[in-house]
Amino acid sequence: MSTGHMHPAMHPVDEDLVRRLIAGQFPRWAGLAVERFPSGGTVNAMYRLGDDMVVRLPLVAGGADAVSHERRWLPSLAPLLPTPVPEVLGAGRPAEGYPWPWAVYRWLPGVNPEVGALGQPVLLAGDLAGFVAAMRSVTLPGAPQAHRGGPVASLDAATRAAIEELRGIPQEGVDCDAATAVWEETLRAPGWDGPPVWLHADLMPGNLLVDGGRLVSVIDFGCLGVGDPACDLFPAWNLLPADAREVFRAALGVDDATWIRGRGRTLSQALIALPYYRTTNPAMAHNARHVIRTVLGEAEAGCRRSPTPASR
Repeated sequence: MSTGHMHPAMHPVDEDLVRRLIAGQFPRWAGLAVERFPSGGTVNAMYRLGDDMVVRLPLVAGGADAVSHERRWLPSLAPLLPTPVPEVLGAGRPAEGYPWPWAVYRWLPGVNPEVGALGQPVLLAGDLAGFVAAMRSVTLPGAPQAHRGGPVASLDAATRAAIEELRGIPQEGVDCDAATAVWEETLRAPGWDGPPVWLHADLMPGNLLVDGGRLVSVIDFGCLGVGDPACDLFPAWNLLPADAREVFRAALGVDDATWIRGRGRTLSQALIALPYYRTTNPAMAHNARHVIRTVLGEAEAGCRRSPTPASR
């Protein structure tokens, strides 16, 4: 759950605001219990509404764009995907001093998976690969550009700035030279030269729901769009252990260049997230630390396995 103010210009929200918004725009649901739902999310607040619904209110303007994205695309995507996705039951308007669009969704059961506590990681890897493959097969016209879906080089300045910021936070213990080496390997990898594919583009553990160790739903499609398929490889490093990571890669048939880009993109996100969220969002900071350890450990192991050129 978030603590403190994660972003500048966050709009305050609470149960009373949700009750007023519901009463004014969806009177048939007025009187239902409203309760804040603990979440590690960064741009939305979630409130349970009765037993079967959830209200999602953006905390910043960018979150409002995400709500509009979901309202536009989820009805078309839902029948094409192997797992349930959020269903919008009501589209809310700005009111009561609240400035952005918001929405009421059907409640989806399940819990977020936890790194190191996965019930069936290999089976979960297969489930995740099935979801990613289904997204890639979508052919809906008019797709937007996915958030983070462009060339890896577009992340270069922000990634290097984050590495330098982490050099100034020695208590985090990040090997910044090793992170730079992995990032530079990412930049050297061949870019995606095929057609852009549909992406969820934010496959963080907090956007996955599991039951009995298996994937039962994927949520928060605010970053969706088309782009580099490497963008949906994030669970390989932000969630899955090594054996399940290989299952995930094999199921998707990921080539070396795409794997390197996926690993670098995941590392980039974590490097940027850690200094930003380290004091305001424990869940995001914890996962960022896990990603950095995992990626740097995998890269080091790869270097140890690489044969040494023979002397001449």
